[in-house]
Amino acid sequence: MKRRRPFKDAAVRAVFEAYPARLRADILSLRELIFDTADETEGVGALVETLKWGQPAYVPSKPGIGSTVRIDALKPTGQEYGMFFHCQTTLVPTFRELYGNRFLFQGNRAIVFSHGKKVPWDALGHCVALALTYHLKVRRR
Repeated sequence: MKRRRPFKDAAVRAVFEAYPARLRADILSLRELIFDTADETEGVGALVETLKWGQPAYVPSKPGIGSTVRIDALKPTGQEYGMFFHCQTTLVPTFRELYGNRFLFQGNRAIVFSHGKKVPWDALGHCVALALTYHLKVRRR
């Protein structure tokens, strides 16, 4: 099994430790995907891991590169978790166009997953790469 990246921020670590055990591994897997995608995507560079609205949030440390990606459990059922994107971008509509049959979406802000159900990791990695390079792409238009 791949070793998980250590937390640099104690507040972020505390949020992960507070997740229900059944969802913690799922959400940690999203975290690893975000870091792996940043490492593999040209132009992204290092990420800042912080909390926004109490949710773990990831954004390139260099300004003007990408949009923030947040991850969190969805509270009502305790079985769902999601990856959240800035709702005033074209990100989620783009994801819906590319992968509408592979993901469950929540409005213009999130891709939702259910514990125990398979995640299409390749497609999700592409979505993360698009988010982490969003401002680069917008400037090129």
